[in-house]
Amino acid sequence: MAWIVSASGTETFRQNKVCNSCKRCFLRKRFNLFIQKYEKCTMNLTDASLSNFTERTRKGLIQHKKEAFWFYRFLSIVYDTIVNPLHWTVEMRDTSLKQAELVSRDLKVLDVGGGTGFTTEGIIEYVDAHNVTLLDQSPHQMAKAKNKPSLSTVNFVEGDAENLPFPSNSFDRYVSAGSIEYWPEPQRGISEAYRVLKCGGLATIIGPVRATHWFSRFWCDLWMLFPAEEEYRYWFQNAGFQDIRVSYIGPAAYKGIREHGLIMGLTISGKKPINGPSEPMCRLGPMKESLSSPFTWQQKLIFPFRWLLGCVAGFYYFILPFFVMFYAAVFIRDRSTKDSKP
Repeated sequence: MAWIVSASGTETFRQNKVCNSCKRCFLRKRFNLFIQKYEKCTMNLTDASLSNFTERTRKGLIQHKKEAFWFYRFLSIVYDTIVNPLHWTVEMRDTSLKQAELVSRDLKVLDVGGGTGFTTEGIIEYVDAHNVTLLDQSPHQMAKAKNKPSLSTVNFVEGDAENLPFPSNSFDRYVSAGSIEYWPEPQRGISEAYRVLKCGGLATIIGPVRATHWFSRFWCDLWMLFPAEEEYRYWFQNAGFQDIRVSYIGPAAYKGIREHGLIMGLTISGKKPINGPSEPMCRLGPMKESLSSPFTWQQKLIFPFRWLLGCVAGFYYFILPFFVMFYAAVFIRDRSTKDSKP
């Protein structure tokens, strides 16, 4: 069973709006007990204030469309066999998709950044495949998905998450798993999610969480985008979403270890208001990047170095799970038993 934590409290925790008992549980990484105490904490505020939020402007080396395109040109070969078992398991997928409220087989669902179709396979357990559209900018990833018999009637579209080729108010549900980390402009991608949803529709994004350990945070920031919870919340609120929910997920073998960050560690969902505006609330200028834009000679010169260094940073998160799982197996015998102690 995947290790799951549902909470809305990291920003509230940082602002000292929980009691000392909750703090001690969190700092000792006793997450299950922390959540139990947090839910009963009289100091708990349901909505963390984002008034002092400052959006990061620095991008990771692979947080660009062309770099991501070529990164997946090679990663697609081993994505289902090596990447998913370490970072994005069936149990995690099923738990996250419950938050997407796929309550009818007739729902029109858009899976953005669907890649090899791993998340799409989970979606079609709840929704008829012909009602599902898988969009990705990588033809190499989608080629893997198209070869899966269960996805034979899914609609495949090669396109950009930040410039969706669909009319407004087209879908009942929007799902994106393991894609936001490559978006140069995450606010634009989430605003596009708002736009293409019908009023009352629900958007669900599953993605990384930023490391708190200094060494791992260096590598995750160098590689791509690992957002903090307050960044996810800010983008959703800024687009116009309401009823925002956040939950935390992680591989069962990690036994709750999160300080090194997780490539798939957070699920956030938000609803497009039934009587709200059809278009997103935030107004954005022209797109900063496009896969079809030609390189300048300066970009051609530095691209190989950026891409190779980004791959090195990504390799850190390939070997890290083995150390985390080893540590969890040896030193965390029974987390549930430990967390039940006062």
